[in-house]
Amino acid sequence: MADHPVDEKLPALKMATTGLQHVAAMYAGVVAPPLIVGAAIGLSATDLTFLTGACLFTAGLATFLQTLGVWKIGARLPFVNGVTFAGVAPMTAIVAATEDKSDALPVIFGAVIVAGLLGFLAAPVFCKAIRFFPPVVTGSVITLIGISLLPVAFGWAQGPNPAADDFGSATNLGLAGVTLLIVLLLRRFTRGFVKQIAVLLGLVAGTLIAIPFGVTDFGPVADADVIGFPTPFHFGAPQFQLAAILSMCVVMVVSMTESTADMLALGEIVDRPADEKTIAAGLRADTLGSAISPLFNGFMCSAFAQNIGLVAMTKIRSRYVVAAGGGFLVLMGLCPMAASLIAVVPRPVLGGAGVVLFGSVAASGIQTLVRAGLDKDNNVLIVAVSLAVGIVPITAPEFYHAFPETARIVLDSGISTGCVAAVLLNLVFNHLGRSGRDAHDVTHPMEAGEELTGTPKAATAP
Repeated sequence: MADHPVDEKLPALKMATTGLQHVAAMYAGVVAPPLIVGAAIGLSATDLTFLTGACLFTAGLATFLQTLGVWKIGARLPFVNGVTFAGVAPMTAIVAATEDKSDALPVIFGAVIVAGLLGFLAAPVFCKAIRFFPPVVTGSVITLIGISLLPVAFGWAQGPNPAADDFGSATNLGLAGVTLLIVLLLRRFTRGFVKQIAVLLGLVAGTLIAIPFGVTDFGPVADADVIGFPTPFHFGAPQFQLAAILSMCVVMVVSMTESTADMLALGEIVDRPADEKTIAAGLRADTLGSAISPLFNGFMCSAFAQNIGLVAMTKIRSRYVVAAGGGFLVLMGLCPMAASLIAVVPRPVLGGAGVVLFGSVAASGIQTLVRAGLDKDNNVLIVAVSLAVGIVPITAPEFYHAFPETARIVLDSGISTGCVAAVLLNLVFNHLGRSGRDAHDVTHPMEAGEELTGTPKAATAP
């Protein structure tokens, strides 16, 4: 009996090239979180390179767990795992609330370890409770992730230092605009592999264009070692703070929800539907990978949805191809010089690419909301209120200024507050009994016969 395409082992050369393609498709997504968090802390170029390499290394380990599997751990599907975007906003909130920035990473690592271990224990139960996280909840949260990250891209576009004279200069904004244009042109006029790595090519082109303007610094590459290892607890032993742990536990719930949705989608694409057992095993891989990641200075890991599109496009369904990509991630993490390449990219160039990268996350959330049944009045209200609650820290950063610092770690993360609001509202409107009116007959929070003032419309003659 022939192996299922998921279990097929391709020739070495084809496996290596297709594995590299998966790495190229997700590389920018893996390195963006350490760049954002590292910049918020004010890490040196050397430490930023180290943090980036650590995230690549731990993404490779998590990918091995997911694709190859051990015991009841791993969905054994062609999943690439990497640093989840959902954790970026809460982590930057933790950084902002930490008085001594040298303690910020240890606090984050401690919170991720606890959240990962709790998630591992909860995996068998969570896969049964997934009905409480329908598309109206996951779509709202994913949309908030993208919206929360867009201000980061806009900040990058202006330059690395808000106190510098050239911050927000025409040169910096021009470089961001040119990079964005290159990415858009590549996405519009190319196909296949080149189209998949359009963001990566845009970063390379933007960096080269920036050289004559004197904003490209090759120092991090010159100073980096060819071979290195992400020394455990390089930034200090983990610290465990309750508010940070609660914030990252919310992120873990979001991450597990996204991964479950991804497993269901990928299972259909590769013709091996993900059952409850597969989902539980996949969630164990995500959560264990996340718990192990901070030991090597990495962040929370989850499945990368963009690679699902790559599987669908190439029709190559082998999990061993993705495992090969995980091997490349590990090798890149063990080569500081390779990891330092991203530190060379000027911030305005990153900002231009970030508009596409982070905007795509928000667009993915909107695509999920389209499937959420927004013809139902209850779902419209859930989306409206959860998005509004989640956007508060973005539009009014000082809104929660009177709250204790520990509470602000959670409240200042729009993703965390938006997720909690979406889950609670979904429970109230869609699970705890029916509302007093038929939600299926209404397409808007207002009744169809009401004007904005609430005055009933005049009846029209038949």
